[in-house]
Amino acid sequence: MNILWVKAFHIIFMVTWFAGLFYLPRLFVYHADCHDRPGHERFLVMERKLYAIMTIGGILTVAFGLWLIAGWHWPLTEGWLHAKLALVGLLILYHLYCGRLVKSFRSGNNRHSGVFYRWFNEFPALILVAVVLLAVLRPF
Repeated sequence: MNILWVKAFHIIFMVTWFAGLFYLPRLFVYHADCHDRPGHERFLVMERKLYAIMTIGGILTVAFGLWLIAGWHWPLTEGWLHAKLALVGLLILYHLYCGRLVKSFRSGNNRHSGVFYRWFNEFPALILVAVVLLAVLRPF
């Protein structure tokens, strides 16, 4: 497959993944502030479905990224790519922590406030800016 197709699919699935990374913590904000049973049940369904969709986006983002590395960036000698991969690793950890938070809401064990989730929601935006700058500018 042509590199441009692989890059295009990498970007498409990255957008899907980031949409979930931005929206799921926002759902947590509203869920943490929700105090009625129907609202709680609605948020549980929304969070579960969104987490599943964003997981698919994340897996496919990583898969197409690995394809790009294997086909066009191997061996890994570029410093910008090392930095980008470290940030992707942090995003994967963030994603997995979001999954733990989905489970904590489901089990009724949420320990955080809406304010916590408002701050928590900012992390992927900072990583996105850094990743895009690294990929476009390739500063190292």
